[in-house]
Amino acid sequence: MKKKVVLAYSGGLDTSFCCIYLTQDLGYEVHSVIVNTGGFSEEELNGVEERAYKMGVTSHHVVDETENFYNTCIRFLIYGNVLKNNTYPLSVSAERVSQATAIANYAREIGAEFVAHGSTGAGNDQVRFDMIFNILVPEVQIMC
Repeated sequence: MKKKVVLAYSGGLDTSFCCIYLTQDLGYEVHSVIVNTGGFSEEELNGVEERAYKMGVTSHHVVDETENFYNTCIRFLIYGNVLKNNTYPLSVSAERVSQATAIANYAREIGAEFVAHGSTGAGNDQVRFDMIFNILVPEVQIMC
């Protein structure tokens, strides 16, 4: 029986490579998931799903976090005019926490042994994803 891995999937080059690598090279049962925090149209989400299946995933799931992301994070950043260096909105870094939380919850829901993402060590996204996964699903092994 193949081991389950939940892949945080954007539909881009990095995560599409992860699909092929995890399914074909390593033999895992890959369940891709994309977290919509309000930036995708239905057409875009359908395109991402189509690419995921072309890359060999077992299942693809969309988690709609739009309302939760706004209510728990974005509205406070807007109300407080929170900017890094007085110029850069902190919405992207905050979005990663919301995405990672939703992915961790999905991994737990389907009983995955592994969770993966396409973020590299070159940026802070890997730290954000890994930190949340280690806190919320410590029993699930992280694959990058």
